[in-house]
Amino acid sequence: MITKGIDCTIERRLLVNYRIEPEVVAAQLPSPFRPQLVSGWAVGGVCFLRLRDVRPAGVPAGFGLTSENVAHRFAVEWDDVYGSHVGVYVPRRDTGSRLASWSGGRLFPGVYHPAQFDSHDVGSSLSIDVNSNDGEVRLSVSAQGADALGGQLFKRTEDAAQFFQEGALGYSPAGNGDYFEGVRLVSNCWDVSPVSVQHMDSSLFDNHSLFPSGTCTLDSGLVMRNLPVRWLAQRKLFPRGTVAVA
Repeated sequence: MITKGIDCTIERRLLVNYRIEPEVVAAQLPSPFRPQLVSGWAVGGVCFLRLRDVRPAGVPAGFGLTSENVAHRFAVEWDDVYGSHVGVYVPRRDTGSRLASWSGGRLFPGVYHPAQFDSHDVGSSLSIDVNSNDGEVRLSVSAQGADALGGQLFKRTEDAAQFFQEGALGYSPAGNGDYFEGVRLVSNCWDVSPVSVQHMDSSLFDNHSLFPSGTCTLDSGLVMRNLPVRWLAQRKLFPRGTVAVA
């Protein structure tokens, strides 16, 4: 039985963004998704999440779990019977929580693969290493607080914040692969700060068989901290753009 909502606090959310040739991303997206372009580029990225007090919606804080998680994502657009939408396509999620791995797709939308996390978050410095148990995902990032965003995707930090807030609806493949499970991130505040990504290794975005040399470039980084949020389950989405009625 899918829980309709999950409450938690995002203790730390690090977004590492890549600018990518649109046709390269389009070749990897399943129907009905297409790349959402920013300054002529497709946008891919990795979202590193540390969650605190994860619990069913409405349950008081202090009774939930803490977990480290990571998601690979692409900014996308798609159409269905309700109109046109923007959000993110999430091909893969990994988690350091056994409970989250078990409950993904059972109690809440999304498949979560078990992984090992090593994170260090001191002052304005942050480093995270991730290795999935199945050997498919390897990530290593280090970042430092910065005064400006940099990169070519967004002119200002505020522009990046608005882009990701508007794209807070994410879809990922269900366990059986027949449809996509959706979840929307809702928060009354959306404070972000720029970071300088000093080092980033990604088994996905560094894979030149998927992203030929010169087609995928590390662009920028953002961090969000201590945000109370609610994750809301959404209608199922099917490859042809049809949606479930409930």
